[in-house]
Amino acid sequence: MTFSDYILLIAIICIWGLLLVNIVLIIAGYIYYLKVETEAPPEVKGHYPFVSIMVPAHNEGKVIVKTVEALLRFDYPPEQYEIIVINDNSSDNSADLLATIQKKKHPERQLHVINTDAVTGGKGKSNALNLGFKQAKGELIAIYDADNTPEKTALRYLVAEMTQDENLGAVVGKFRTRNRDANLLTRFINIETLSFQWMAQAGRWQLFKLVTIPGTNFILKRSVIEAIGGWDEKALAEDTEISFRIYMMGYRIKFQPKAVTWEQEPQTLAVWFKQRTRWVKGNIYVILKNLQLLFKKEAQVIRFDLLYFFSIYFLLLSSLILSDLLLVMNLLGYVSTTLAGFSPLLWLLAVLLFILGTYISVTTEKGEMTLGNIGIIMLMYITYSQMWIAVAAYGLFMYIQESVLKKEVKWYKTERF
Repeated sequence: MTFSDYILLIAIICIWGLLLVNIVLIIAGYIYYLKVETEAPPEVKGHYPFVSIMVPAHNEGKVIVKTVEALLRFDYPPEQYEIIVINDNSSDNSADLLATIQKKKHPERQLHVINTDAVTGGKGKSNALNLGFKQAKGELIAIYDADNTPEKTALRYLVAEMTQDENLGAVVGKFRTRNRDANLLTRFINIETLSFQWMAQAGRWQLFKLVTIPGTNFILKRSVIEAIGGWDEKALAEDTEISFRIYMMGYRIKFQPKAVTWEQEPQTLAVWFKQRTRWVKGNIYVILKNLQLLFKKEAQVIRFDLLYFFSIYFLLLSSLILSDLLLVMNLLGYVSTTLAGFSPLLWLLAVLLFILGTYISVTTEKGEMTLGNIGIIMLMYITYSQMWIAVAAYGLFMYIQESVLKKEVKWYKTERF
């Protein structure tokens, strides 16, 4: 075997190792789905705890009214929750829209608006959440993004799970794509979110009792936030970062898929690329911040997640780039590798496993098991999935550049439609 063969073999092992891990997670996630389907929705145990719902919002005039109205429709006792919108240094009409809702539709005691300026705000989601938390009164804290329209039962189901297990530090619900039929990109994202939840969330919960907070539609104990000192304002992926700290405190995070919210996803490639680049940089920050925990016994509960995220953003990314590069160089005659002949067969098998695994995930949602979605999934592999490689590589490059040059990390707000 040549040196190129060894490199290609290592890359193939890394790629297929992660592919098989994901297949196992999908199977475990489907088992959890079948279990949840046979169970009755959770009920609140004892009294209804007071909940503070926080909504960080920067220039969200296009969506904020619909979001607040959905939060006000929760079938949770009205006197037992408050809504705090952190209107974070907005330059649009968000402040006027929120003031109108306060005055005309609902008592101010339930809807509070924090208007920040360039001095106090405009520093990203974590800073906005920390500002909101200072005024929050609830023993439980719920977080919703400004583009969300949660179902009426969402908050009650999240709280119900929390009241039934004192070992839970947070409970995570499910998010769906509100604008899935806008174009081909949003249909890709719709399938991606379904796969992520039943693969990365339900599968990890079923096997390891591990869940990562997704950034919206979740609740935390107030005492947990106080103990960890709030949100890390350097973290672009504040949801993943706080998840690790919750586990290190000895708490668990549970996934309750019956608590559903609908959110707006990017409708253009430019917006999608910027959003996902922020996600990549944020997750790399979290991985590197916590990587030393791999060697600590007390961190064994999150060891799988650390290895999983490290493998995705470092091993998988580098393996995909190396394997593609070697195959192209082999075709051009610059290197020689005897393994190149196996690549078409391995690629075809990978495609089939991707389609099968993704389709299994899609079948967990009513209305998604269609012939059209089979075609979308097949197209995803050769387009959307390859776009992820470009985003991940660019995000890694930008993270390294910003770290070396010590550039200030800037929060990119997803553009609304």
